[in-house]
Amino acid sequence: MTPLSYDPQWLQTLRAGAIVPPLRPRVPLWAGESVIGSVEPDFLHQIALQPLLAMHHPLLKEEHPERLGWRLMGDVTTSLNQIAVALHDAGLAGAWRNEQLAVPDQFGHRKGTVERAAVRPLGITTLAVHLVGQAPDGRFWVQQRAFNKSNDPGLWDTLMGGMVSAADTVDTALTRETWEEAGLHVAELQGMRYGGRLTTRRPATDGNGAGYVVEDIDWYVCTVPDGLVPDNQDGEVEQFRLMGAEDLLAALQRGEFTTEAALILSDAMVLP
Repeated sequence: MTPLSYDPQWLQTLRAGAIVPPLRPRVPLWAGESVIGSVEPDFLHQIALQPLLAMHHPLLKEEHPERLGWRLMGDVTTSLNQIAVALHDAGLAGAWRNEQLAVPDQFGHRKGTVERAAVRPLGITTLAVHLVGQAPDGRFWVQQRAFNKSNDPGLWDTLMGGMVSAADTVDTALTRETWEEAGLHVAELQGMRYGGRLTTRRPATDGNGAGYVVEDIDWYVCTVPDGLVPDNQDGEVEQFRLMGAEDLLAALQRGEFTTEAALILSDAMVLP
C-alpha cells in the first residue's frame, strides 16, 4: 500500500488545536465541593440577579482570594436548569434543544443534568460518540452537515456524530444516532470496534464568546456492507459521500471537515 501523502505541519497544527486554553480567565463552578464546570468571573452577573423559579437563589459568588468562583445552591439539576432558562432569556445560551445532558464532576461522577444549550457557557464536560464507516474496499463514508445546523453548518463530518444524552449510554447513543443520522441499524454493520477517545478543550462562541468546549468523544469504526447506503432520518445531514483515503486526506487539509471529525479520521487512517 502506498503511504498517504500529507503536510506534517497541518497534522501537528490540527492536533495542537484539540486543546486550546480559554480566551480569558475562568473560575470554577461548584456543586458542593465538586467542580462541575467553569465560567468567566463576571459572566453570571448578567443573569444572577434575575428572578428565578424556585424560592432559593441558585447561585452564590465566592470572592475569597484563595477560593474565587461560583457555587450552585440547592438541587443540582433544578438549579442548573433554572440558570439555563435565564441564560436563554438573556441570549447567552446555545441553541435550545430540550435535551438534558449529564453533568459530571472533575472525577467523572454524575451530579445532575442540564439543558444542552447551557453546557458551553458553563464549561460543563460533555460526552459525544462518533462512528467512522468504511466500505468493504476501504473508502470512507462521510456526511455533510445540514446548512441550517447551529454548529459547523455545511462542514463535512464522520458517518455519524452526536451527543450522549443524559438518558443514554454510549452504546444506546451509538445505536440511536446511527439510525437518526444515517438510517443504518448497528446490527447490520460489520466489524464494529472501539477506536479510542478524543478529548477536546477550546473556546466556544456560545455566551457571546464566553463559552468553553470541554468534551470527550468515544469513537468507533465499522464496515458498511455493500448494498447499504446511508439515508438521513432527522434532517440534519445535507448529503453522504464515499471518499477514498487520498481524496479524504486532501479535503481534511483544505479545512472542509469539523475539527473533531478531522482529528478522528486522521487517527482512523493511522497518520503518524
